[in-house]
Amino acid sequence: MNKLHQGFTLIELIVVIVILGILAATALPRFINLQSDARAASMKGVAGSMRAAVELVRGKWLVTGSTGAPTVTLSDGTTVDVGTGAGPNAGVPLASATGIDRAAGLSATQYTCAGSPVRTCTPVGGPAGCTVTYDQATGAVNDAGAAVGTC
Repeated sequence: MNKLHQGFTLIELIVVIVILGILAATALPRFINLQSDARAASMKGVAGSMRAAVELVRGKWLVTGSTGAPTVTLSDGTTVDVGTGAGPNAGVPLASATGIDRAAGLSATQYTCAGSPVRTCTPVGGPAGCTVTYDQATGAVNDAGAAVGTC
């Protein structure tokens, strides 16, 4: 009678394990790099949120007609501190926790923001070079620090 094979030989198992090890070693750097990509995409989202917040707050400030008002109350009840007067920063959020941070909905548990009149935000626990900056003088947002290589 012919004896049927009952399983794999030790050599076959070792070959499979070696092949899986080689595949894992080549694929692992790709997955590690995804973390930097995700952080950069998150910071690009923060920059977009800041840009939208600047336009929304300034539009609301202009619509109310009171160009001397130091705050703008958004439809959800959020109060945002803004620049007053007649310069390029009139009606744009201030570079502060009660200004651009509040207008863009930036959480202190996710992002660390500091500085005025130029505010720099970085992800909590992320690299220091991964940044988005906001200039209160013009309302401009710069996301050059949110590139894949720096995040």
